[in-house]
Amino acid sequence: MRIAHLLFTKRFAGSERYAVELANAQAAHHDVCFVLARAAAEDRPDAWAHRLDPRVRQVRLWMPRVLTATRVARWARTWQPDVCHAHLSFACKAVSALQLRAARVATLHIAYKARQHEHLDGLIAITPQQLEQIPPGYPGKVRHIANWSQPRAPDPGARERLRAAWGIAPQDWLVGTLGRGEHSKGWDLLVQAFQRARLPGARLVLVGAGPDWSAIRARAPVDVVMPGFTNEPQNCLAAFDLFVSAARSEPFGLVFLEAMHAGLPILASATGGASYLGGSFEALLPVGDVAALAAALARLNEARLAGTPLRRTHPVERFGLQERAAEIEDFYRECLRGA
Repeated sequence: MRIAHLLFTKRFAGSERYAVELANAQAAHHDVCFVLARAAAEDRPDAWAHRLDPRVRQVRLWMPRVLTATRVARWARTWQPDVCHAHLSFACKAVSALQLRAARVATLHIAYKARQHEHLDGLIAITPQQLEQIPPGYPGKVRHIANWSQPRAPDPGARERLRAAWGIAPQDWLVGTLGRGEHSKGWDLLVQAFQRARLPGARLVLVGAGPDWSAIRARAPVDVVMPGFTNEPQNCLAAFDLFVSAARSEPFGLVFLEAMHAGLPILASATGGASYLGGSFEALLPVGDVAALAAALARLNEARLAGTPLRRTHPVERFGLQERAAEIEDFYRECLRGA
């Protein structure tokens, strides 16, 4: 098949990683093209280029928002894909407008939105909860296909190296989170809960960048470590002793799978993704409840001081990339039959 993935964001986070890893996997058996917005110099386009397999064609379109659909349609008439797989809002709107003999598909990375999704031929829900958002009258195909994780072992000595760089002593209990510093991820709530818990011998690290990073840095205590964006998440997780998500919203959360592969105990607010994955988590807590999160942190700290081992083996076998890619390919064929 000729498969086109379309994604027009400038950031690189979980949804972007999903699209890149799927395109790379599909390129082993199909003709795959990745359509991106042409970036200005300050947007550092190489942040995308090195992540895509050389077998994936890259097309960069200069797309002012008012002309996105027009430019995408012009490109699609030339390349003639069998499948156009859209990721996130602007790509979904552009693909919805295409008049082609192709299956127009989107992954619900966040939630169903009628103006983005109602005219597409197929929708992939990454959690069962998203299926409930799709109205009964939706005319296309729908399937639940979960996200995946590609486990990566940390570099030798990564735990010691990063802790030294962050000023974390070897004996400190390191509570950490990893992702984008934005309102939905609840970093502000985690900082408040950590302060309230008053954990002896514990430190907090927030790894990632985002629009709220500066505001959180300005309000957080000076001993909260905020090293910014990382290209080595597996090494950061190796340095953690506990992973915490205080997110206000998390549709799936690839970082949960990464923390599970790392064998970390996990505390999380009961978002859609955490509720779906959290059977082996230490606790699922009410969203936005700082007091509940502080109490859970204190309980785990007391347990580890009493000598209770907290690291665990999580059930991650069903979240393999090749299995999910095969399911998505089967879904493409179903959508092609109905397109």
